[in-house]
Order: sequence, then structure tokens, then C-alpha cells
Amino acid sequence: MVFGMSLAAYTFMHVVISLIGIGTGLFVLFGMIDNKRLEGWTGLFLAFTFATSLTGFGFPFVKLLPSHIVGLISLVVLALAVLARYQFHLAGGWRKTYVITAVLALYLNVFVLIVQSFLKVPFLHALAPTQTETPFKAAQLAVLVVFVGLTFFAVKKFRK
Repeated sequence: MVFGMSLAAYTFMHVVISLIGIGTGLFVLFGMIDNKRLEGWTGLFLAFTFATSLTGFGFPFVKLLPSHIVGLISLVVLALAVLARYQFHLAGGWRKTYVITAVLALYLNVFVLIVQSFLKVPFLHALAPTQTETPFKAAQLAVLVVFVGLTFFAVKKFRK
């Protein structure tokens, strides 16, 4: 039981929150590239991405794991994104800070999605059972390269 829920129900809730964070984050990212703020989508993205990072700490654990470190980094990055967007209203260097931190938070969520996919999806797990194999590394590298490129375009295009 986790917060009064079975582990399976809690896991399902966490996955749904994560997928909503990723989906809304993609809308926000492509909105930035199109120079659109997308206020409602931005609020949903930040809230759900924050929630997925927080709910990740609700799973039972006995030692600090890489997933916890990613979650902590995500929370710090999200705090900066929220400050840049809502406290400093994207003024001056805060616009660039917002874009970079928002996209980094989205990337971290996708990074974890790939890790979990290689752990839980039988076809992917068979390709990289220890996540040290080439298919896993190639998938993570490809996503990293795509996100670096998208971040570059978002920083250049998002001016509002």
C-alpha cells in the first residue's frame, strides 16, 4: 500500500501523470518553437511534471537510486522554470532560463520513460536487459540529440 493505494494503482496513477506531463510538455515545446506561450498547456505541463517527480518519491525504497537523483534534479529545474515564467515573467535572461529548464524537465521525463520502457516492455527488455547494451544507449543518445536541437530552436524562436 502506498498512500492508501495498492502499489499497482499507485504505479498506474504515476504513469498516467507522467504521460500527461510528457504530452503537455510536447505541446508547450512546439508552441515555444512556434513563438506561442500556450498559457493553459504550460500550467498543465509544469503541474503534471512536478507531480510526476513528486510521486516518484512515493514508491517504497531502502536506498537512494538514480531515479531519485533524476527526480531531485527535475524538481530543481522545475522550480527554476516556474520562477522564470511566473515570478520574473520571462524578462531578460529569464526567458532563456525558462525555455532551457522547461525543456530539460521534459527531457528528464522522456529519459525516464525510455528507461522504464526498456525495463517493462518485453521486446525492448530483450534488446537491452541490463541497459548497458547498444540499443538502450542508442535510444537515449538519439533522444538527447533531438532534445538538444529542439532546445536550440526553442531558445531562438520563443520571444514572447
